[in-house]
Amino acid sequence: MNKILKPTLFTMLIGSTIAAAPGAASAYNLIDKDESELNLDIELVLGHFSSGETYGNSDTSPSWIEGYAKYGLSGSHSIGFGTIFGAVNALSSGTWGDGDALGVTNGDERRTDFEDIYIGYRIDLFEFSVGRQNITIGDGFLMNGDSLNFGKGAGPSELNRGGAYWLAGRKAFDKTALLSVGGDDGIRSDIFWFESDNYAQAKSEMAGINLEYVTDKGTVALMHIKGLGVEQGRGFDKRDGQKTTSLRYQGNAGIENLFLSAEYVQQSQGDTSVDADAWYTEAGWTFSDLPWSPSLNYRYTSYDENYDPLFFGFNRGYGTWFQGEVAANYAGPFGTDSDIHYLGVKAAPSETLSLGAAFFDFGATASGSGDNDATELDLWVEWVAMDHLIISPLIGFYTPDSSFSNQGNDDTNIYAQVIAVIPL
Repeated sequence: MNKILKPTLFTMLIGSTIAAAPGAASAYNLIDKDESELNLDIELVLGHFSSGETYGNSDTSPSWIEGYAKYGLSGSHSIGFGTIFGAVNALSSGTWGDGDALGVTNGDERRTDFEDIYIGYRIDLFEFSVGRQNITIGDGFLMNGDSLNFGKGAGPSELNRGGAYWLAGRKAFDKTALLSVGGDDGIRSDIFWFESDNYAQAKSEMAGINLEYVTDKGTVALMHIKGLGVEQGRGFDKRDGQKTTSLRYQGNAGIENLFLSAEYVQQSQGDTSVDADAWYTEAGWTFSDLPWSPSLNYRYTSYDENYDPLFFGFNRGYGTWFQGEVAANYAGPFGTDSDIHYLGVKAAPSETLSLGAAFFDFGATASGSGDNDATELDLWVEWVAMDHLIISPLIGFYTPDSSFSNQGNDDTNIYAQVIAVIPL
């Protein structure tokens, strides 16, 4: 494996919602002849976590381990003018120890089940697939798979998806249909339908269309998602009939070393008269002439009180779209009802080592009461230790302004995690 590509692979693999396609971690080619290909795909991720404070766990300073293994087959076969493709794989996951700091896992979770089961056909600029698979649109602000992985500590047994809450290996929607039209530039589109079997997402059913115009200066996109159904009484009743429309841009505007990203989302909440919106704008610069090619990014995000963040998730690195490892995963705010300032710095001392720091300032939370106002500083390393081991330690310092969000105190929480990705 090319070492230059490994940090990118790491970003693809880890996070609360892992965005990589099936088998991206490691694929062993079993058959490659006569216009047919068959691969053995393996993905292994393990993490150790500790939190100095609790946000629902009965242990005052929980420590826990999460892990999952994803394994199966993927392949393709040329037929006529096109190609049939598909994948079948299973996923084994678990949480050990005290359970996570939010308390949605208790350390007793173990589960093995099918993950991806899909088949598709592609011809020229058209690709259609159906089955159980992940769907990611844009950089994951709205759509990044069905990756909310609760365990036995969350309430009713139906919520348990086998733990590994932070790693979130399970991200496939139970039923999907996805049509993609277009190439790598110009006008392209995705038309999709999915039905979730995730009780934490109220088994939502939705459909949508994503329209993009791709150039070398960036991508402009418009997306619309309609809620078609939901299991009532699980906190997401408004998704039945909900309409979500977003306009986004990401690119460099033709300026080398510049990074720009922005998205505006308008949402009507089903049959109610309540509307909400969310938006962010981000700008960054890479100092490519300096040693280690450091980059500096600033982002401002605003979420309305009644905004539903849908299926957002980890996509292009720490802080997107889980803003703050403690805040976004355990203490809140959870992608709604807040204004967030983000400042991030990254550098790459070598092809196999990158360093990062992110500062978050959370304000206007909890209906403007400030009960979840806080600051957080996260520091991390991404290190390709060897061909079969990628390691990322992170330490976070979360300081709430109010004792409400920190179980009765406003002390700084010192949080630590170490993630290992093992490409076999």
